[in-house]
Amino acid sequence: MNATVLSARSGLSRGVIEVRNSLSNWQDIFGAVFPNVILLVVMLFMRGANVPGLKFSLGATVLPSVIGMGIAFGGILTLASQLMVDREDGTLLRAKATPNGMMGYLVGKIVYAACFTLVGVLLQLVPGLLLFDGVGFNGVGGVLTLIVVIALGLVATLPLGAILGSLFSNPRNMGMVMFPIMGLVGISGIFYPLTQLPVWLQWIGQMFPIYWLGLGTRSAMLPEQLMAVEVGHSWRGWETIVVLLVWAVASLVVAPAVLRRMARRESGSSVAERREKAMQRVG
Repeated sequence: MNATVLSARSGLSRGVIEVRNSLSNWQDIFGAVFPNVILLVVMLFMRGANVPGLKFSLGATVLPSVIGMGIAFGGILTLASQLMVDREDGTLLRAKATPNGMMGYLVGKIVYAACFTLVGVLLQLVPGLLLFDGVGFNGVGGVLTLIVVIALGLVATLPLGAILGSLFSNPRNMGMVMFPIMGLVGISGIFYPLTQLPVWLQWIGQMFPIYWLGLGTRSAMLPEQLMAVEVGHSWRGWETIVVLLVWAVASLVVAPAVLRRMARRESGSSVAERREKAMQRVG
């Protein structure tokens, strides 16, 4: 068995161990559950409003959109924040010093981020199906659509998280990642139909995967009448797959180069410098 396979298997085991440790840590559990509870409460308050032009609950429409948003958040923000923290405390440097250690490290982090993203999906999906009328899977095709969208979404967003985590070495810079993503959420049709926005904002929103993840999950879980408020009055299934595939391929091509550049720049002196700055801020 070659070294690459061994590193991948080691990373898989490491990821599983990290997931188990997080599931036994009340702070990590609270961090995973609390945002999803807040979103469910917000959607419950939205149940009394209708989608513009239709007699269908806006809260029920938002549920699948929020699930799509959660896939993007889990893939991008979880991995980015993990890389930033591990760069500052020297974990990444220790992985670099181990033969094929970077491979095992990244596999472990990807497993961890993917698992917690799926946990977030379940925390929204299961209670959402019970709380909101009119939301459900459109047969076997709807289930398969959701599975495909989740899989493509993770492949597209996890490398993006690695790229962003490589560009910022300080976890206190997480706001520089978070704020632009929140801005994209606002123009991606997650909480309100995209067609209600100015055309130029619609075009910008459709350039990024958050919109397509929301559209894909809506197509899997909402009745056909809701297509009336979508762009082109269609779920655009094939377009969703193509756009997510393009983002996946592009991010998979760019991520290794950015990660190699980041790894080359990691050294004992750079870690010590970041620790010293962190201590000065604490002091």
